[in-house]
Amino acid sequence: MTDEYILLVCDHVPHDVVLIDPGARSLDVAQVVRRLTGLSLWRSKVLAAQIPAVILDGVPQEDAEAAVTALRDVGAQAEVREQPEPDFLRP
Repeated sequence: MTDEYILLVCDHVPHDVVLIDPGARSLDVAQVVRRLTGLSLWRSKVLAAQIPAVILDGVPQEDAEAAVTALRDVGAQAEVREQPEPDFLRP
């Protein structure tokens, strides 16, 4: 019996939302992080204090951009980063 591997190619490239600086309104940023992640307020506050922090991991680009906009609206600095291609896909 031989093993066969199938590589699925799709247009969906996962993105990460990275919080770079929470700014002066850290409690407001923690509340946005809570809404985005579903974490408790305490855990969201801890996550927002650990800079740089990946808030969302492997989400579609539209969702990542909406999350960055929500974080920037409360005074935080955040960015969308495209996840790197896995090593096994590289020649």
